[in-house]
Amino acid sequence: MCGIVGYVGPKGCVDLLVDGLRRLEYRGYDSAGLAIHDGKEIRVLRSVGKLGNLVAALKDHPLQGSPGIGHTRWATHGRPSETNAHPHVAGPIALVHNGIIENHLHLKRQLVEQGVKFTSDTDTEIIAHLVEREAKSGHKLLEAVRRALAVVEGAYAVAVLHRDEPDRIVIAKNSSPLVIGLGDGETFCASDIPAILPYTRNMLLLEEGEIALLTTSGAEIQTLKGD
Repeated sequence: MCGIVGYVGPKGCVDLLVDGLRRLEYRGYDSAGLAIHDGKEIRVLRSVGKLGNLVAALKDHPLQGSPGIGHTRWATHGRPSETNAHPHVAGPIALVHNGIIENHLHLKRQLVEQGVKFTSDTDTEIIAHLVEREAKSGHKLLEAVRRALAVVEGAYAVAVLHRDEPDRIVIAKNSSPLVIGLGDGETFCASDIPAILPYTRNMLLLEEGEIALLTTSGAEIQTLKGD
C-alpha cells in the first residue's frame, strides 16, 4: 500500500507532511517524496528507502512553502528507485497516486505517439502527463484532473498540484481511500485518518467517484462525471 498526505494553508508544510508520512509507515514503503509550492515553482524531493533518507535529504536540499503533497510508495509498476518514486512531474503538474491503472499500456502508447517523453517506469507518470495535456488545452486544474481521469481505468487516489494555481490541491478517488481534514484556514488530505489526526478532528471521507478542490477555505466536492 502507498500513502498520500497533503496540505494547503498558511503554514510551511514540510514538517507536517513528513510527520503525516511517518504516521502512514504501517502501510509499507520503499521510497518517499514531497512536492512543495514555494510561491513561484513546485519543488520536488524524492529518496529511496526509509523515510529517514528523505529527512536527511531535506537537510541538504531544504524545501519551504505551501501547498504541498507527500507520498510513500510500495512498488507496483517499476522497481524501487528515485526515478520511480512519487511525486511525478509533467510540466507545471506534480502528482501523487495510489492504486493501479489497468489501461496504462494503452494510455502510455497513445502519449508516446503524441511525443511525450517518459522518465519513469510507473503508471503514475501517465496520469501526470494526461493532466498536463488537459491543462495545456486551457482547463483549470480541477477540470484538467477530471478530464484526465475520464480515460483512466483502474483503482486510484490522486493528489495534484499546478505551478500556476498555487493556492489549491485537487484530489480524486476510485477504489482507493482518501480522507479530507478541515481546519481553521487550512485543509488536509491523506490516505488514512492517523496521518492528519494531530491537526484536525473535523474530517470527511471522499466517496467513490468524487473529486475535490482543496483550498484554505475548505473542500469543494463534486462527482468525477461532473455536477
